Amino acid sequence: MKYRAIKGVKDILPGETEKWYFIERHVRDIFETFGFSEIKIPIIEKTPLFVRGIGETTDIVEKEMYSFEDKGGDSITLRPEGTASVVRAYIEHGLYNSHPLTKLWYIGPMFRHERPQAGRYRQFYQIGAEVFGEESPSIDADIIVMLMELFKRLGLNETELQLNSLGCERCRPLFRERLLDFIKNRLPMLCEDCNRRFESNPLRVLDCKSKNCSEVIRDSPSMDGSRCEGCQRHLDGVIEYLLITGIKYRLNPRLARGLDYYTRTTFEVTDKRLGAQDAIAGGGRYDSLVEDLGGPQIPAIGFAIGMERLASLIDMGDNLIPPSSPKVYIAAMGEEANRKAFDLLYQIRLRGISGEMNYSDQRFVPNKSLKSQLRKGDQYGVSYTLIIGDNEIKSGKVILRDMKRAEQEEIDIQDIVEVLVKRIGR
Repeated sequence: MKYRAIKGVKDILPGETEKWYFIERHVRDIFETFGFSEIKIPIIEKTPLFVRGIGETTDIVEKEMYSFEDKGGDSITLRPEGTASVVRAYIEHGLYNSHPLTKLWYIGPMFRHERPQAGRYRQFYQIGAEVFGEESPSIDADIIVMLMELFKRLGLNETELQLNSLGCERCRPLFRERLLDFIKNRLPMLCEDCNRRFESNPLRVLDCKSKNCSEVIRDSPSMDGSRCEGCQRHLDGVIEYLLITGIKYRLNPRLARGLDYYTRTTFEVTDKRLGAQDAIAGGGRYDSLVEDLGGPQIPAIGFAIGMERLASLIDMGDNLIPPSSPKVYIAAMGEEANRKAFDLLYQIRLRGISGEMNYSDQRFVPNKSLKSQLRKGDQYGVSYTLIIGDNEIKSGKVILRDMKRAEQEEIDIQDIVEVLVKRIGR
C-alpha cells in the first residue's frame, strides 16, 4: 500500500523550510524589538473555549473544527486559531497580575476542515501577536506598524493595509439594524450560509467570500455614520498615529473579520498576487474577550499571519539561506582511516563546521571506492574534501581538496582542524 498525506495537509520539505526559517528569524527579531515575548500554546483545547471565544455562528465553529470526544468524555478540539488559547493562558496563569501591559506572540499549526485551495490547508501555520492591557489607539497603531515593518523587511512591496472600525456594544446595534434592513430584501440572492447568518450574525454576511454575495452587498450600509463618538475618536487616533510613521492605509468601511470577538479597530493586509483570497494577515481589537472567557475586564488587540501565504510571496533572492549541507566531506579508505575520519569529523563539528563522511566501514558494510566517495562529496556540494587512507595515516598527513578551485594539497593531520576553521570560518 502506498501511503500519502491526508488531503489538505502538506509536507514542508528542505528547500522550503529554509524560507520558513528566514521568515521566523525576522519575526523573532522584530517582535522582540517591539517588546513581545513568545508563548507556546497547546494544540488541543476543550471545545467550549473555541465555541465561546470564536462564536457559535462562525464558519469555524459551525463547519470547520476538528472536534472529538476523548477517553474521559470531554469534547476536545484541535485549535483552529490562536487567540482564544492565548487568552485562556493569560487568564489561567494570571499574567495580568504581573504586568499591566502584556505582549505575547506565537507560531504553530492550526486545524480547520475547509476546502483545500491555493494557500489554504486543513493543517496550516499561523504567526500571531496579542497585546493585553491597553485601550489607547496608539497601541493599535503600534501593532500594525510592527506587522508592516515585518512585511517590509521580508521584501513584500505590494501589500495594502485595509482599516476599519466595527464599533462597540453601544453603537453596533444601530449598525446591525441598518444592515438587517438592507439584507432582508436581498436574501433570495444570497448564499445558504448568508441566509443562515442573517438573524444571528448579519456582520458575517459582510465577510462572505462568495463573489456573488460580495456583489449583492456591495452597496450595503457601512459603519460610517453609525459609530458612537468614542469609537470614531478612537479610529481617528489610530489613523493619526499611523500617519506619524508614514504607514499607508485604505479605509474600508465594509471590512469585517470572520470572528465574533472583534470590536472597534479591525484590519487586513492583502496582496493581489495571491488572487481572490488575497489576505496575508488580519486582526483587530477584542476588548470583551478576556472578560467573556472568565477573566477581568481587560482590553486587547492582536493579529495573525498565514504562514503558507506569506511564504508563497517571498522571493528570497540574495537573502536565500542555502539548504543545510555540509562544508566538508571526508573520504576514508581502510579500517584505521575510518576511525580517524570519525574522530576528525567529531572535532570539526565541535568547532561549528558542518561535515559528513563515508560511513562504510568494511568490517560491517562493503567499502565504497574512492571515486564513488568523491562523487558523493560533489553531490553534497561541499567546499572541501578530506582524503584519508592507509598511506595518509602512515605519513601523518591528509589530502585536502578545494572543490571550488579543483586544487589539492597535503596537510598535517594534527593541523587539519585549525586549517579548516581558518578557511571556512565560524
